[in-house]
Amino acid sequence: MTKRPDTPLLDTVEYPSDIRKLDKSQLRQLSDELRAEMIDAVSTSGGHLGSGLGVVELTVAIHYVFDTPDDRLIWDVGHQCYPHKIVTGRRDRIRTIRQGGGLSGFTKRAESEYDPFGAAHSSTSISAGVGFAVANKLAGREGRAIAVIGDGSMSAGLAYEAMNNAEQAGNRLVVILNDNDMSIAPPVGGLSHYLARLVSSEAYLGVRDFASRLIRRISKRVHKSASKAEEYARGMVTGGTLFEELGFYYVGPVDGHDVETLVDILENVRDAEEGPILVHARTVKGKGYEPAENAADKYHGVAKFDVVSGEQKKSSGGPPSYTKVFANALIAEAERDDKIVGITAAMPSGTGMDAFEQAFPERMFDVGIAEQHGVCFAAGLAAQGHKPFVAIYSTFLQRAYDQVVHDVAIQNLPVRFAMDRAGLVGADGCTHAGSFDLAYLCTLPNFVVMAASDEAELTHMVHTMAMYDDGPIAVRYPRGAGTGVDIPAQPEKLEIGKGRIVKEGKTVALMCLGTRMEECKKAAAMLEAKGLSVTIADMRFAKPLDEALIRDLLSRHEVAVTIEEAAVGGFGAHVLTMASDEGITDSGVKIRTMRLPDTFQDQDAPDKQYEEAGLTAPDIVETVLTALKRNDVRDEGVVA
Repeated sequence: MTKRPDTPLLDTVEYPSDIRKLDKSQLRQLSDELRAEMIDAVSTSGGHLGSGLGVVELTVAIHYVFDTPDDRLIWDVGHQCYPHKIVTGRRDRIRTIRQGGGLSGFTKRAESEYDPFGAAHSSTSISAGVGFAVANKLAGREGRAIAVIGDGSMSAGLAYEAMNNAEQAGNRLVVILNDNDMSIAPPVGGLSHYLARLVSSEAYLGVRDFASRLIRRISKRVHKSASKAEEYARGMVTGGTLFEELGFYYVGPVDGHDVETLVDILENVRDAEEGPILVHARTVKGKGYEPAENAADKYHGVAKFDVVSGEQKKSSGGPPSYTKVFANALIAEAERDDKIVGITAAMPSGTGMDAFEQAFPERMFDVGIAEQHGVCFAAGLAAQGHKPFVAIYSTFLQRAYDQVVHDVAIQNLPVRFAMDRAGLVGADGCTHAGSFDLAYLCTLPNFVVMAASDEAELTHMVHTMAMYDDGPIAVRYPRGAGTGVDIPAQPEKLEIGKGRIVKEGKTVALMCLGTRMEECKKAAAMLEAKGLSVTIADMRFAKPLDEALIRDLLSRHEVAVTIEEAAVGGFGAHVLTMASDEGITDSGVKIRTMRLPDTFQDQDAPDKQYEEAGLTAPDIVETVLTALKRNDVRDEGVVA
């Protein structure tokens, strides 16, 4: 076991009030120790590394200058928040991050008063910050909102919608752009720092305000021209024109790793009467840890790793992930059809689309954190005769729901949706769980919605999507490794809306949608040991339902159970609606639905999450026996 780093100064800090007791000259050492502590902690727990390393100095400077938690600090996305958690009373639990019962990997209101706003999806911080700032203004309270946005989040339209509406927040709102992966304007050394200090100073802002009021009295036209001249002159030097147009006082760019300069600037910003103000800080993702700085992804998310070498612990092997199976299947389809194009929203590696890009660089489009645009862009491609595959995590596709409805479904355009991370996702918790896609897609006319029960089925479904041109079609599949079944060399085009019988029985029908199939097989064995004959159906389609198969199963079994890895309102609800509409429920068949509970489940190992959700083989057995009122069934058979 490696020795933990020496952190004598950090050891004196439990809360931000302790940071504010330090001399400014000590903040460099504190930042170094905080960075070392974060590296060591994440090496033992895994999690997001590069983003947090890039904001260590920002974290220290913000807590030093502003009066948190009365001043509300909002971290966009939330995976930047590990250093923040360490200095806000949670250092003793930082090595539990993303584990069952441990700290969340994102900001979370229930966890600390220093997390005023929960975030795990991007680009929400400025909107929330405007809300906090205006609430204080209306209530006549002191206190500022500080929104730290970056790591790609500025590519989302929500950030610009918020900035366009931020002027009413005035000086109660400070936005810090953590610019670590996009060139808005590069810093220019000492001159950049000088300009940043200058334009944030009380003297500069005061002179600017005085000159503005003086010219306004002379002539509105002259005043407007002078304002534009100054704005564009500053914009040419500092890159601030866009933000000035949106109503912000722009400060920067500044070196986001020079903690003392950051303090100087933030103190000026804090004390300014003008606002809102945007501080543009240039940072390096993975800063201070060479393996992260040198990695292509800056160690955005890591498994447990060796601190000295940076080598991450590898998995024990086994079947390929569903993500990889999807990517390989899509590449094979694209080799056969040059109309196929791939789209993702800032998640090329997470969705497997990086492999597609290597094979077809001209046919792959990463739109950034802009799911709404990605879906509408795909609709335009489909309207022009191409075959777009939109690969987005189920939880992120929620952000584009209006485009799914208005731009795709209503126009019946053949956009193909690959919904990765369907179901529960383990360490990322409820914010990333793909719980709701069946509920929000199966209600839409024209849609086809599939769920793969294993890797072979996913391969068939990708082929089916490629061949389907009659309207929008989606497939959902989980995070993690498959079951180990053989991948078909020649995929099959599935008949739309038709399931398959996996095992034939007489008494109990298990109607499975998705990858609870293995649990259904275990449950069937347990039930048959109790003398109950079981049919297992892989339903394949949540929409359109295989109504003929459902009628058959309900007509010849005593109990039928639907099983899905999704929230209420999905597959089971639609089966019940059909059975009710057709009067099948009047015949006496017992129908039960098993799905995710009506709660937001915290992070844990996926197996434990599904145990908590009640979707394991023993849960299926209990559901069946309770429905049959046969709790007295023994292993050797039915008691007479």
